[in-house]
Amino acid sequence: MESTDKLAVLIDADNAQPSIVDGLLAEIANYGIASVKRIYGDWTAPSLRGWKEVLLDHSIQPMQQFAYTKGKNATDSAMIIDAMDLLYTGNFNGFCIVTSDSDFTKLASRIRESGLTVYGFGEQKTPSAFVSACDKFIYTEVLRATTGETQAITKKSARDLKQDTKLVSLLRNAVEVSSDDSGWAHLAPVGSNIAKQSSEFDPRNYGYVKLGELVSATKLFDIEERPIAGSNSKALYVRDKRKK
Repeated sequence: MESTDKLAVLIDADNAQPSIVDGLLAEIANYGIASVKRIYGDWTAPSLRGWKEVLLDHSIQPMQQFAYTKGKNATDSAMIIDAMDLLYTGNFNGFCIVTSDSDFTKLASRIRESGLTVYGFGEQKTPSAFVSACDKFIYTEVLRATTGETQAITKKSARDLKQDTKLVSLLRNAVEVSSDDSGWAHLAPVGSNIAKQSSEFDPRNYGYVKLGELVSATKLFDIEERPIAGSNSKALYVRDKRKK
């Protein structure tokens, strides 16, 4: 079922590329309805020409902020003020903050303190402080690859995945917490547990579309499909091979 959560989408034009827009809005649609779509920058600057060409097609409202003082980011201030105004209306279930700038870390934390969900979007260079401040963080390299703007992210081999100690620990811990007495865990709660541990986790970062595909590719887990009672569908269960 599609989410009907109302989301406010705020884009920092100085720290995001127009090539992500199709993938960005498609991704946001997975989490709710983009009720407000605003993008902030100095639209007199030639550097934002690429954004101006796509705004009308996607009904994104440009918010003008002149750079009166060199070295001072007026765009950040305007975006933060607007975000707080929107927060106080009480009309939204969450915010999508599109930037690779750590200056929005406090904003993300403040919104979450009010009980709303924060989805962050930024490049892999985004400082970890902002990434961690979001409920979920999606790297925009994935969005560009999805829409064919850049080469698809190469699937990592089982060897590469096994050598990623952070990933292995994350997967094993999530399966352990979600498993029954026999060691088997339904994949859905495994995914939920991973999301709580790591806001930036995304199978697409490793070249895989779905969590099940990534788990299987590691060769560290047993995979089993089980029929769902009263349905023609099947559910995926996983077990750490060390539990045999």
